[in-house]
Amino acid sequence: MPAVERLIDLAIDEDLGRGDITSAVTLTRDSAVTADLVSREPIIVFGVEIAAAVFARIEPDVEIEIVAPDGARVDRGGLVMTVRGPARGVLAAERTALNFAQRLSGVATLARRYADAVAGTKAKVVDTRKTTPGFRVLEKAAVLAGGCANHRFDLGSGILIKDNHIAACGSVRAAVEAAKAKAPHPLRVEVEVTNLGELDEALAAAAEVVLLDNMSPAQVEVAAARAHGRGVIVEVSGGITLATIADYARAGADLISVGALTHSAPSVDLGLDVRA
Repeated sequence: MPAVERLIDLAIDEDLGRGDITSAVTLTRDSAVTADLVSREPIIVFGVEIAAAVFARIEPDVEIEIVAPDGARVDRGGLVMTVRGPARGVLAAERTALNFAQRLSGVATLARRYADAVAGTKAKVVDTRKTTPGFRVLEKAAVLAGGCANHRFDLGSGILIKDNHIAACGSVRAAVEAAKAKAPHPLRVEVEVTNLGELDEALAAAAEVVLLDNMSPAQVEVAAARAHGRGVIVEVSGGITLATIADYARAGADLISVGALTHSAPSVDLGLDVRA
């Protein structure tokens, strides 16, 4: 994928643009190593193919054995990948490869925790556009690997009328009616609402999806019953955490959008260990 190739090139240039002076002064050209990529904690792996591409880009003579493919569960101490090849190239690629794998595995691991939290309900956890610039395609793929789903990929892939659109149009109903009049046929019209009055405006204007923003689970239960009675899909968002997400799922949410899947996922602890 061209966007991913450009990102890999940018990351390599960022770290290796002036060369690897340490390896150059400590290792001979014919030095070879075997190194294991190991997880220091339980994770859902993602980004291993990207990491492998980084090693291969920097050192064409490298041999790579992927043990845990993208989407696999790996326990603490588990082997993810083994790399064999010239020491200078392997060590020059180490940090960039790990940066991709640690970040993306962190997203996949957090996504799995959210997916598990709503297991047994009809609710689906979805991501947002709150992604690391340039990383969106990878982070959204990591979300899928973790068991959650993708919302809009970009501004052109769906109609979602937010608070600022509503303020500019004058009301929820005016914004929805304008969108319904001009929307391409395949795209559903979704609108954000913050109270039951706005919900009623959205339903009267025939919105197909309502986004209940910053409501309590009790408020969502009332609003969802009203929306479902009109055949409208219900999404909820706004500060939802692992501690509260099950309450929102049980309250009737069809979709629960969680920006934290991408903007707050901590990188996991991976290490590259050269065999002695």
